[in-house]
Amino acid sequence: MIAETICSAVSAAGLGIAAVTAYRKRFLAAARIAAYALVPLGLVLTGIVEWLADTAFSPTAWVGFGLLGLSWVIFMTTRAVERRRGGTRKERKAAKAASQPDAAAPAASAPSLAPASRPATRQKSAPSGDDDFSDIEAILKKHGI
Repeated sequence: MIAETICSAVSAAGLGIAAVTAYRKRFLAAARIAAYALVPLGLVLTGIVEWLADTAFSPTAWVGFGLLGLSWVIFMTTRAVERRRGGTRKERKAAKAASQPDAAAPAASAPSLAPASRPATRQKSAPSGDDDFSDIEAILKKHGI
């Protein structure tokens, strides 16, 4: 009975705030406030508030909520462990069989795939008067372009 009274008072106060907001020519905000203010009254009229009040003082209901919470914690823990390990056992076996120990990363550049193709010594740059683009060419050759 007291919960219904509190919800009705909250709805009345919210509708009053919505009226003041509408008076200030902020109609969109007033409509939104009125929508929020009608929620507690709707909960009272549908009987949800009475059901919640009965449930709140029932030890059987609290044991049920405790079991639901424990179930959720166990489920989330197993999901976290599965993600850390990389999936189920079947997925881990498939991933292990597909991987090759000497394979390079898919996004690796050409020089890292063939380290022997890199020049052992650095080329000396040409005199500054011969070619202005010799530095750029050396950089491009270094990156395999």
